[in-house]
Amino acid sequence: MERFAELKTAVESVELVDAHAHNIVALDSTFPFLNCFSEASGDALSDVPHTINFKRSLKEIAQLYGSSLSLHAVQESRQRFGLESSSAICFKAAKISVLLIDDGIELDKKLDIKWHESFVPTVGRILRVEHVAEKILEKGSNRTTWTLGSFMEIFTEELKSVADKVLAFKSIVAYRSGLAINTEVTEKEAEEGLSDVLSAGNPIRISNKSFIDYIFVHALKVAQSYDLPMQIHTGFGDKDLDLRLVNPLHLRNLLEDKRFLKSRLVLLHASYPFSKEASYLASVYPQVYLDFGLAIPKLSFHGMISSVKELLELAPMNKVMFSTDGIAFAETFYLGAKKAREVVFSVLRDACVDGDLSIPEAIATAKDIFAENAKQFYKLDVSSKNSDVKPPLSSSFQEEELNSSLKDVTFVRIIWIDASGQHRCRVVPQQRFYSSVGKHGVGLTCACMGMSSTSDGPAVDTNLTASGEIRIVPDLSTKCRLPWAKQQEMVLADMFIEPGKIWEYCPREALRRVSKILKDEFDLVVNAGFENEFFLLKSVLRDGKEERAPFDRTSYCSTAAFDAASPILEEVFASLQSLNIIVEQLHAEAGKGQFEIALKYTDCSRAADGLIFTREVIRAVARKHGLLATFVPKYALDDIGSGSHVHISLSRNGENIFMASDGSSRYGMSKIGEAFMAGVLNHLPSILPFTAPLPNSYDRIQPNTWSGAYLCWGKENKEAPLRAASPPGVAHGFVSNFEIKTFDGCANPYLGLASIITAGIDGLRRNLSLPEPVDGDPDILKENLQRLPVSLAESVEALEKDTLFRDMIGEKLLVAIIGVRKAEVKYYSENKEAYKDLIYKY
Repeated sequence: MERFAELKTAVESVELVDAHAHNIVALDSTFPFLNCFSEASGDALSDVPHTINFKRSLKEIAQLYGSSLSLHAVQESRQRFGLESSSAICFKAAKISVLLIDDGIELDKKLDIKWHESFVPTVGRILRVEHVAEKILEKGSNRTTWTLGSFMEIFTEELKSVADKVLAFKSIVAYRSGLAINTEVTEKEAEEGLSDVLSAGNPIRISNKSFIDYIFVHALKVAQSYDLPMQIHTGFGDKDLDLRLVNPLHLRNLLEDKRFLKSRLVLLHASYPFSKEASYLASVYPQVYLDFGLAIPKLSFHGMISSVKELLELAPMNKVMFSTDGIAFAETFYLGAKKAREVVFSVLRDACVDGDLSIPEAIATAKDIFAENAKQFYKLDVSSKNSDVKPPLSSSFQEEELNSSLKDVTFVRIIWIDASGQHRCRVVPQQRFYSSVGKHGVGLTCACMGMSSTSDGPAVDTNLTASGEIRIVPDLSTKCRLPWAKQQEMVLADMFIEPGKIWEYCPREALRRVSKILKDEFDLVVNAGFENEFFLLKSVLRDGKEERAPFDRTSYCSTAAFDAASPILEEVFASLQSLNIIVEQLHAEAGKGQFEIALKYTDCSRAADGLIFTREVIRAVARKHGLLATFVPKYALDDIGSGSHVHISLSRNGENIFMASDGSSRYGMSKIGEAFMAGVLNHLPSILPFTAPLPNSYDRIQPNTWSGAYLCWGKENKEAPLRAASPPGVAHGFVSNFEIKTFDGCANPYLGLASIITAGIDGLRRNLSLPEPVDGDPDILKENLQRLPVSLAESVEALEKDTLFRDMIGEKLLVAIIGVRKAEVKYYSENKEAYKDLIYKY
């Protein structure tokens, strides 16, 4: 196998151009998940679990998600991850850089093309011509008035209006009447065919051969005039087609027609079981190209290899292209990409063994099949786009990596965040991680979620003890190399009480749970972007004792401070880039030795994951430079504090709907946005134990420190705890997000965001409205404003009275959180100087 290592690396590393796929659907779509494995429908679905493809593919999805090997366990994992996170896992593992989507299939709750741009750098549209025609006919108010002339006029206009916005046309003529297309069909025959289609009633379905041939020929003329290719379904598919009529040899009349010699036609599905015939056509007709999607991964492994080998028997290798034919479920894209790599490697390796190809030729062929052929065929210009959009964090676990690039990894850190907000980890050797721990996790005491910042034992009132054990199971979608220690990896973990059963105290699950409620009830996703304020402290000796002093003493946004810290900040920036965590800006803050790094917003679960890794990076890089980085809210009582302000917005199908759609809104935000924000404002005193979890947190939340000391909100008012924000690029008078300033770097971000979403859901359910904004200094208006809790004890008291969180967060988890907070209150009230040690923990 060493002989083919270079070929294997090339096949596994190439970024794929997925030239034919379909929309993904929402998690609650009625589209059956079994269609992830088969084209079957109706009663035939019950036999799908008995297919080779199902058994093989289920294993691969279970391995990707780290779930048990059952359909139920895989579906539970999908629900637990949520649509965005599971899609990120699949697309990152698939390494797809370009995605071309035919959005002409009617699927329940399908997501628009734009939604997919969160996961793939370049997304383009394929126009299904029969779908266009059917929609035109359905829009007609009185179908009996349609004439061929009136229809064709609108049809032509519609095709031309989008020709510069799509990358190809596509036809499913094979599904409707077969591939023996009559290119000389007359207008009279087409007119009669139209009448036949209309007389069939609702819904419109074009299946009359004369009419469908007529619109195909016309659409091909339009495509050719705009230099657009035409995708044509051939070979197998769902039961709509008559397999006897989809042999691509039936296309001879079309291919011989002199009007279409300059057209570009791509035959989909490897034309299976007519792959040899398709290969022949590609070899003798310059306008014919081939795409092997659907055949991979739906056939057996032998069938996939056989089909691709048959395509390459005669067809020029620069005319064969890859696609996943992914549909409805992100897992179909992953499976298509994974099996395609395995199959193409096997086929090209055999070609080398047989002496047909040299290894350099095979490597070039792999790159052509997976990317370059499609780029030329569809005239894709993706050179400037591939770096713009990357799924957050690192790739999912691939077993093959163990035998190649991971040989130099020594340890894997499995990280969890406890109720006190501390980062903790278990470390296992690489071999044990990849042989067992990556799937099954490691044991951990149940007391782990009862520990405070002052003790490594469970707090008294948490109801957690040293008795009992859980499993922390790695979320393999978050696994990545440590940028500061290249021979180690880190991965975030979920907490399970038994295999397949999440522990009710798991913070990441708490966030997923409330996010699911928001999605299910309101079809909304919360996006979050964190600011990270921190102090850089150096070690000094005073009277023979080590103390910590500020890195510098410069002022807010000081250029001198940035110069001094540039080596550190540049390394932090590069490290975050390597983790695909996007930094939007960074600067020196107002405190002595204080800096801020602001991260780009993303969906809340990824934002929380990214925040954890960002804190890890900042602390580690500072340590390399002989400094200590701390996120403690008020490390020095006579200096400014550090927060972890979070910006919140709401999206639906990838569109920001927190912002008002027109100028009629009072505050520049939508009614939905206002209700959500009003819920957060209404419950803000109860949110504080989640977002400001230490007594020291309340030393920061003081008037005239831009930390938000009073219960109010304002538009661009930095003294308000909730600030409606209109960043550059947002139209005047409109608000794109709101900032919560009472969130600090000691908070567990999963619990903090879960509390915010919980409050927002309550605002939406009750359709709450915001009071008038506070435009000036709240401290001047304090006679008319409620002061936020001035201590952790006060905020805990507010939380205990607020029944909302007990129901939404979960009673047991809430009891543990309150128990930990009360332990913090007691300890720090009795040990006034103990806060000084927090810099070593946060």
